[in-house]
Amino acid sequence: MTRGGQTTRVMNGNYNIAWKILVFLVGLQTMACSSPETDKYPIKQADWSTKKVDPKTIAGLEMGQTYLPTYSHIYHVHDERAFDLTTTVSIRNVSLEDTVYLSKADYFNTVGKNIRQYIQTPIYLAPMETIEIVVNEQDLEGGSGANFLFDWHIKEGHNPPYIEAVMISTHGQQGISFTSQGIQLKK
Repeated sequence: MTRGGQTTRVMNGNYNIAWKILVFLVGLQTMACSSPETDKYPIKQADWSTKKVDPKTIAGLEMGQTYLPTYSHIYHVHDERAFDLTTTVSIRNVSLEDTVYLSKADYFNTVGKNIRQYIQTPIYLAPMETIEIVVNEQDLEGGSGANFLFDWHIKEGHNPPYIEAVMISTHGQQGISFTSQGIQLKK
């Protein structure tokens, strides 16, 4: 064998080892990425269809409204560059003993058009229960001035629900998150 032939075999051997390592790493990464994210969250979001109540249930209860500002995107640098956001709306019953009822959860866009109604029949929140509405990052319909309007019902003199939104997004190494709190409207 010539010295050149040995060099070729060594190079081919190194190439084969490098190729096997690369295939192994890609397979490992694929397996890691394919496991579902939701499996790590043991408590699942409530199924709203199981929370429906007869509208007669809320008759005679104190009614209130909460306005919640949200954002499907915010501007950066100038008004033609936007950062798209995922919004999680959290509706919390802060009572240890009493049920809260929701009869409306409407989503409005920047110009005030009602674009989505999340509740058609009243639903209840058990004591200390939280329900959520998630507006996906790709859903830009609400705009930078999106908002929600909630109608809720409680026993007279009891605590209203606490409603807030968390807006978040990440791109590369850039991340942003912030919250907004609901404002109880006067009648």
